[in-house]
Amino acid sequence: MFVGERMNRPVISVSPETPVNDALHLMRSEHIRRAPVVSHGKLVGIVSMKDLLNASPSNATTLSVWELNYLLSKLTVERTMTREVFTVAEDTPIEEAARLMADKRVGGLPVVRGGEVVGMITETDLFKIFLELMGARDAGIRCEVRMRDEPGQLASLTGALAGAGGNIIALGTFAGESPGHSIVTFKVSGLTPDEVRALITPVVESVTDVRVTHP
Repeated sequence: MFVGERMNRPVISVSPETPVNDALHLMRSEHIRRAPVVSHGKLVGIVSMKDLLNASPSNATTLSVWELNYLLSKLTVERTMTREVFTVAEDTPIEEAARLMADKRVGGLPVVRGGEVVGMITETDLFKIFLELMGARDAGIRCEVRMRDEPGQLASLTGALAGAGGNIIALGTFAGESPGHSIVTFKVSGLTPDEVRALITPVVESVTDVRVTHP
């Protein structure tokens, strides 16, 4: 899966000259938390809801409402935006975008093509992908097992389930608590919980959890 398949478009952007109040209103009305800052068709920064709120005067200010309005009318996105922007391309693998967001501690990335912003990929998009990956919206038997991290182990697990008529809805592998081991979480339909437990116990190191889930 690539970023271009899951990015948000069309892009909701602001210019450096946009007043902070206008940018805040735009984000609230569009239900977004960040926006790329574009000037003459080129990406020059990114601004978040947090940036804009931090730039606004606090409730403890002694300024009058007229003074506040005047100052806010002069305060623009250019004064609050982040100029160092991490970006991805449409053909970036989705896991690479997730790694970049996690490593750089950012909640969203502009997607660029030839210097032009063509989309946004956000942490919310990644959460939705994770739900799909783990079959969170599908009914079935959810299992978590501990396995040796060796060739053929996963094939033994899936083969045992498929051989008994089980349909694997979702499957994910995660790092185990020690080297040489993995935690495998999967969801299967077409079998009962007791049947699943009996099938997988001989081919895994241990069965951590077996439960029925509903959408």
